[in-house]
Amino acid sequence: MSDGAAGRPWLVQAVVTGGVLPAALLAAAWAQGELGANPVGTALNRLGLLGLICLTASLSCTPLGLLTGAQWPGRVRRALGLVGFGYVTAHLLLYVLVDQAASLTKLLEDVVKRPFITVGTLAWLTLVPLALTSSTEAVRRLGYERWKRLHRLAYVAGSLGVVHFVWRAKKDRTEALTYGAVLGLGLALRVVGRWRAARQG
Repeated sequence: MSDGAAGRPWLVQAVVTGGVLPAALLAAAWAQGELGANPVGTALNRLGLLGLICLTASLSCTPLGLLTGAQWPGRVRRALGLVGFGYVTAHLLLYVLVDQAASLTKLLEDVVKRPFITVGTLAWLTLVPLALTSSTEAVRRLGYERWKRLHRLAYVAGSLGVVHFVWRAKKDRTEALTYGAVLGLGLALRVVGRWRAARQG
């Protein structure tokens, strides 16, 4: 079913522009001293949340296409994933370079004391090979089937991100668990879609 996606060359650019806009607003707020008494902590929280939002949206594109028959979700999936990776990377760099002052001793102490940091780092490490192989050239080089198997790690990264968020939350974990539910629903829809395709084949 066609939804005119091929005639929307602006769609990916719009998604990227909209995706990076919060980063620009965050930087402006920091420069103007509007992030409160702990600007580093506030920025860390916002960058991490933006990363999880974009990754969840990216992983929801295929299930949305399966449900609606629309093609446009598939066109923006890669862009959303890369924007999400950018936010997660900025989140990690801010933590390592600013919050921990690039001190290996402080980093190790923090990891031992707060395991959610270990989980968050694992999520980022899982995303790295996905970001590096996100191009069309990478698909050709790896072969579609190998590329597809590799990129199933996106759900692992998303799940680790949710665990990081849940463990990080001190009181109300409703928002974190909501993202987990969205990821779980998306994965279930993909499994059902493959099962139906196998039966029809």
